[in-house]
Amino acid sequence: MDEATHGWELIEPPVAGDEVATLLGSLERQRATFAWKVGGLDAEALAVKVAASEITLGGLLKHLAFVEELWFSTTLHGRSPGRPWDTVDWDRDPQWPWTSAAQDGPQDLYDLWRTAVVRARAAIDEALADGGLDHRVVWQPGSDGEKSSLRRVLVDLIEEYARHVGHADLIRESIDGLVGEDPPGVPGLYPLRGR
Repeated sequence: MDEATHGWELIEPPVAGDEVATLLGSLERQRATFAWKVGGLDAEALAVKVAASEITLGGLLKHLAFVEELWFSTTLHGRSPGRPWDTVDWDRDPQWPWTSAAQDGPQDLYDLWRTAVVRARAAIDEALADGGLDHRVVWQPGSDGEKSSLRRVLVDLIEEYARHVGHADLIRESIDGLVGEDPPGVPGLYPLRGR
């Protein structure tokens, strides 16, 4: 996989955009930074752990693929998560994305995450067309009756990515010294929007 930046501009939220552009820009910036931190690695590097943590870059890829699918397909629209998620015995192994990632090849993990991001973008676009940021989720376990808006889901996902980009940053630095806050361009792993 070619991880060259091709000189593309940094992905980030607009300086003075509306609420939708700002939230989506922030989420896309986190996704692009994550793609940069985990991109271009072999199976051994994707399995590296730092200190006492069990977190690996491969585990992060699979976990965030699941998070994208869970929030944007299942929670937002009430759709079945599809494969591989619908074959998991979640009661037996609730940490399955983390524990199973070591058995997956790098390309499989990259493809799983990339596909989940593309599907999530389509689900977000669908919700924006049907109520905008006020669109309410269909399925929300444990809620007291009030369901989250798309706005809240986007904020939660930005937070989720920001936390895991920090994990990925530390692990990647331990592998090959790659450091930095923003990718120098669009990472090869990052799925570009069709717009």
